[in-house]
Amino acid sequence: MDAEERFERVVRNTEEVLTREEVRNLFETNDRPKAYIGFEPSGALTVAHLITARKIIDLAEAGCDVTVFLADWHAWINDKLGGDLERIRTSGRYMAAAFAALGADPDRVRYRWAHELTGSADYWARVVRVAKATSLARTKRAMSIMGRSEDASDLDTSRLFYPSMQAADIFELPVDLAYGGMDQRRAHVLAREVAHHYNWPVPTAVHTPLLSSLKGTGRMDSTGAVGEGKMSKSDPSSGIPIPSDPDEIARRIAGAFCPPKQVDRNPIVEVVRFIVFPWEAKLAVDRTAAHGGPVEFVDPGEFTAAWSAGRLHPQDLKGAVTAVLDRLMEPTRHYFAAHPELAPAAFLSAPSSSS
Repeated sequence: MDAEERFERVVRNTEEVLTREEVRNLFETNDRPKAYIGFEPSGALTVAHLITARKIIDLAEAGCDVTVFLADWHAWINDKLGGDLERIRTSGRYMAAAFAALGADPDRVRYRWAHELTGSADYWARVVRVAKATSLARTKRAMSIMGRSEDASDLDTSRLFYPSMQAADIFELPVDLAYGGMDQRRAHVLAREVAHHYNWPVPTAVHTPLLSSLKGTGRMDSTGAVGEGKMSKSDPSSGIPIPSDPDEIARRIAGAFCPPKQVDRNPIVEVVRFIVFPWEAKLAVDRTAAHGGPVEFVDPGEFTAAWSAGRLHPQDLKGAVTAVLDRLMEPTRHYFAAHPELAPAAFLSAPSSSS
């Protein structure tokens, strides 16, 4: 790929790019930019993470040096998995395996842990510098990156460390391009502001959309503000865990919110737009002759127009989505059947008595 093709691969299917000019320049001047995405290991991935896996693959194919950052200390601060670090790290190993099974080539994508950084005095000095350049009010506004409101900071002082730590991670790794869902934009914007304050290299950022809960409560808003609408690891009923068997996928999709003709905040339509087209570049709907016969869409706009006009029935759409998700999930079922020690059951059990 030339520089423009690499740029287009990275920014496709995104909701926000900070900024397009900076990212284009990055690929024009750097043969192997350092890209990263950070995760709290905190539960089973859901089909929403197919959005993430596709973008990780895009970054690797565009020639980036991709790091998936397994933020075990951050999950500990955020009380995930009962604050049990061993369960958190088991969850991280599962996440790495799941992304590899979905096609994120381990030879092209590296995995690093937060505890690799937290043992360094230089890292904590960086955290302090970030904090000194950030007001308390600004830190509280960034609490949404944890899935917390500003008021949650009153519960536990350690949570106030989190935004400065996440920004510090970006500089310590270091990172040229930060990637995340729209819920992580405040952390990336904070890092960019701190970089300007200290005249450090300014990281670029790309953000992919968030997938609505299958219960239909709506997506988190574009500012990254806390909401209950996104598909989430912390609410198993909101999504479909990875891996899931075909019957589970079919059952959850069958019960999902999907009002006819509605595009916004419709999780099934979002699955088509944010997962099906990026992964398969088409949507095939196998309808009976009585309902119009089979139809295939190769353009997202064409699909959206047909749905908005009522030319697709929700049950037919759900059947097509179920078939795609089953195909995409199949490699993870095979992997975890062969490696049960890495499956979610290994960390979703009750915390150990020593935690």
